[in-house]
Amino acid sequence: MQITVYGDTLCAQVTATAMAQTGHRVCWVVHEPRSRERLEGGRPLFREQGLDRVFAEQLESGRLRPSFRDAEQLPEAEAVFLAVSPGDADWSHDIVKLIAGNAMCQVIINQTVGPVGAAERLRNQLREAGSATALVAMPDLIQEGNAFQTFTRPESILLGCERGEGEALVRELLRPFNRRKDVIQVMTLREAEFAKLAISGILATRISFMNDMASLSESLGVDIDVVRVAMGADSRIGEAYLYPGCGFGGAGLDQNVLALVDALKARSAGPGLLAQVMQTNERQKEVLFRKFWQYYKGDVAGKRVAIWGAAFKPGTRRVDNAPVLKIIEALWAQGVEVAVHDPKALPELEAWASGRGPLQLCDDPYEALAGADALMLVTEWKLYWGPDWRRLRVTMRQPLILDGRNIYDPDFVRGQGLVYRGIGRV
Repeated sequence: MQITVYGDTLCAQVTATAMAQTGHRVCWVVHEPRSRERLEGGRPLFREQGLDRVFAEQLESGRLRPSFRDAEQLPEAEAVFLAVSPGDADWSHDIVKLIAGNAMCQVIINQTVGPVGAAERLRNQLREAGSATALVAMPDLIQEGNAFQTFTRPESILLGCERGEGEALVRELLRPFNRRKDVIQVMTLREAEFAKLAISGILATRISFMNDMASLSESLGVDIDVVRVAMGADSRIGEAYLYPGCGFGGAGLDQNVLALVDALKARSAGPGLLAQVMQTNERQKEVLFRKFWQYYKGDVAGKRVAIWGAAFKPGTRRVDNAPVLKIIEALWAQGVEVAVHDPKALPELEAWASGRGPLQLCDDPYEALAGADALMLVTEWKLYWGPDWRRLRVTMRQPLILDGRNIYDPDFVRGQGLVYRGIGRV
């Protein structure tokens, strides 16, 4: 089948790659100059384990072909995926207008996560143009850092369609990824969009709740990790997203929760729970700085801090709304020297820091530790889980470990002659 995927997003790259891998002829259309430059050089827009190799294979096979918004002629397609950035709603409407006059296109699949009602507006645009093309909503549920796996082996697929329009064709397209059991949940357009936002809302709420509990546990002399295990053992609660830390980041989760907050504000007199969730998360992003400040009793000017991990989560190179950004700004404001190591995110962090302040970017994690008065563990990349503790102790000027993800054992670290501070740990 001939498929066109529109968008400069990770979702677009994953969808285009997965569709090409299953034998379809796929045209991937982008419009950002940086995206065009990378694709013309045969490079992916996003790099992730498991995705890079398959993407390169599909380009080489010819089943995946990049194209650009300003191309003189885009190929006709039987199915179109819209996976544009949430801020590119105008582009989505331009695409639908273009497709409305194309009798070959049978279905448009809107993966773009936006406000509830966005898919209906696109469907109405098709109807007003007299087009027989069906429009369905399939909100992006991929998890950055493991995006290809979560698309090709999904736990759930939300499919919004009215009166079954387009359902059969979408099921056929997704059949290679829906074999073990049927994970497609069919609902209305609005229900699919709202379900996606609600999923993000509950995940964010669990994280912020645990961060509140971690703060309280410290004042009570209680280890939050013991409490976390006890909570997770209750089948009504479960284990997922109960890990306290130094806050969540990433454009997707933040945007989705903020979309819910805006909807609640428009329809309710009160600010709502989710507004407090976002406030808690922003406050939590500075928790490591506050622990650093308290340890040195405010005498931090001229000190040096090493940071391990800048990406908003392991497996990605992105730093969008990542806790590390707020931490660095707080350290800069107090005249603290900052050195950072991350296995993937340093180029994006460098671009963010340009013109803002001095930042030492280190290719080796132990280089960042040289002469440091504290180590802040911000992103729990696997290479940080088993450090050379003796080397840490002799390389650092002061042996302070600030564990923003609670990946270390407090007693063991202290037994190595280091000072340990975690999130809600005693």
